[in-house]
Amino acid sequence: MKFDAPRFRISEIHLMERDVVLRMPFRFGVVTLTEAPQLYVRARIRLADGREAWGAGAEMLVPKWFDKDLTRTNEENFDQLRLAVRIARDGYLDDDAPRTAFGHFATHYGEQIDACAARGLNSLVAGYGPAQLDRAILDALCRVLDTSFYDAVRANVPGIAPAGLTPDLAGFDMEEFLGTLVPGDRIAARHTVGLVDAISGRPEHVHDGLPESLEEVVTAYGHDWFKLKVGGQVDADIARLIEIAGVLDASGVSYRASLDGNEQYDDLAALRALWDRMSAEPKLARLVAAIEFIEQPINRKHALEKDVSALSAIKPVIIDESDAELGSFPAARALGYRGVSSKMCKGLYKSVLNAARCAHWNASGGQYFMTAEDLTTQAGLSVQQDLALVSLLGMTHVERNGHHYVNGMAGLPESEQAAFLAAFPDLYERSHGAVRLRIRAGSLAIGSLRGVGFASSAQPDWDTMPESPLPKLHEAA
Repeated sequence: MKFDAPRFRISEIHLMERDVVLRMPFRFGVVTLTEAPQLYVRARIRLADGREAWGAGAEMLVPKWFDKDLTRTNEENFDQLRLAVRIARDGYLDDDAPRTAFGHFATHYGEQIDACAARGLNSLVAGYGPAQLDRAILDALCRVLDTSFYDAVRANVPGIAPAGLTPDLAGFDMEEFLGTLVPGDRIAARHTVGLVDAISGRPEHVHDGLPESLEEVVTAYGHDWFKLKVGGQVDADIARLIEIAGVLDASGVSYRASLDGNEQYDDLAALRALWDRMSAEPKLARLVAAIEFIEQPINRKHALEKDVSALSAIKPVIIDESDAELGSFPAARALGYRGVSSKMCKGLYKSVLNAARCAHWNASGGQYFMTAEDLTTQAGLSVQQDLALVSLLGMTHVERNGHHYVNGMAGLPESEQAAFLAAFPDLYERSHGAVRLRIRAGSLAIGSLRGVGFASSAQPDWDTMPESPLPKLHEAA
């Protein structure tokens, strides 16, 4: 089905939140997370012919990832993200010009970065704002046209025109690229092993009947893809990796993994020391062979100052936290990085543009790739939209662990849980008292995401959801 890219105005944008409490703590980088809010966005658009529709999206407000300043509290981190969303909302609503979906993003991209910088917000925080609006706006566009996200993107209904924002893609045939995209019906869930996760045995700290240790997770879900976090202390990292390898090697699964440095290393020499120790340890032989790529190991302050070509020649290295702006991936490529993460919290259009870059560079003999990284996505709109995006862009495995640290949809209205289960019967199941992701043989079935809208065939119970609070930050104007 072929559409022109329609222009439209954005009539309303509403921001709401729910608190999410983790069933067990998760440590990544410099923070141990036990609870955080989830932001919901509803946007209404109006086409020139008078047709209107609402769209929606959801994403966690995660501390100490967008801004790792240890002098800030988690609540201040939440408010940074709330502020970025409100700045983006004001920019989108103040602009009465009819634009394509991508046009709304592209028009306000630069001013969003600048407006946030004037309030003391870095570019990664700034990007969170439009990232949340754009998914709801595209959902509304799909709904008003009665089409799916997959068909809309393949026909370039959003009007993605990269040359203005990404001059390195000037001359690239975006229409042809998008038309070749084919989503899958299944995707592997890459299980993250956090820095305080139990590795073996039956800890029984939570007492909810769900798996806690890595050993229990492998038995319950059958994962064969893993994401292994390291903490920046070589001796401790080696000891923990040996324990992990003991569980994975004994599982009988032919597993693969990524190694996530999570910015815990200040320089390449320290990381190389870790890799050399890993390679020399007989107990890690199988695990080392299973590692497919290394996720941003160097602190973002220095990551785009260091040439990583020597390490990328051994295992490809990707950027994640340093992918703060649209020009970040080409800058990283020049330093030997081979890949970049796709994260809905960084923006769906950034993911599409970076996927196009990989295709463009690989056509000239490159070996560049995207990975799907989004740990905290929750059951419902958030995980559905992320799965739809990365599957369409050709990724066959995705970091997926929000279901492990959070007890599915427990705590949500029963009618809402039932609606999502009915709309996505392959993706969800009811167990242990709640609707949750259904993982079999380490994979998620996602065929039901092909419905009208941006993977949004069911909706949250909007009537029970409070508005997002005003941020309390007093940044310099």
